[in-house]
Amino acid sequence: MFDSIAIISTWAIPSIVVGIPLYAYFIKKIPVYETFIEGAKSGFTTAITIMPHLVGMMVAITIFRESGALDFFLRLVEPILAPLMIPKEVFPLGILRPISGSAALGFTTDILNTYGPDSLIGRIASTVQGSTDTTLYVLTVYFGSVGVKKIRYALKVGLLADLGGFLAAVYICVLVFGGQ
Repeated sequence: MFDSIAIISTWAIPSIVVGIPLYAYFIKKIPVYETFIEGAKSGFTTAITIMPHLVGMMVAITIFRESGALDFFLRLVEPILAPLMIPKEVFPLGILRPISGSAALGFTTDILNTYGPDSLIGRIASTVQGSTDTTLYVLTVYFGSVGVKKIRYALKVGLLADLGGFLAAVYICVLVFGGQ
């Protein structure tokens, strides 16, 4: 199973990088280079805008971890997490991700720096990052922009989807990469 996934992942990114511009240019008749330059300009502005938030979250996470508060919290929940095969190191990511994308990205960066991107914990953190969403951000910004005020069911469904994404990410990563 691991070999199949390795082959698919080896060819997935080159296929996407080559396939999308070819599809856009030949099928959709979109000026690919000019569109890419416009997107790169807005991407640079976005990167500059989120940089202070990212640095602030990384500093806060480092203080939280170095003070021992994170270890104390994780020792409390470890008896619950161990039977579910959830590594205690990624549990805070499951809590942070629905609340703040910047905080979750900072925490994921810290996990990858600490354990490495090819470790089981790094793979789980990366998969959690990609399979959950910033539900509270989506509800406040997107629903607020169109005037939706009754968000009760959307909040429940969004948080339930985040929980499902977190548990599925952990289960699949342990199933695929757990034996390595």
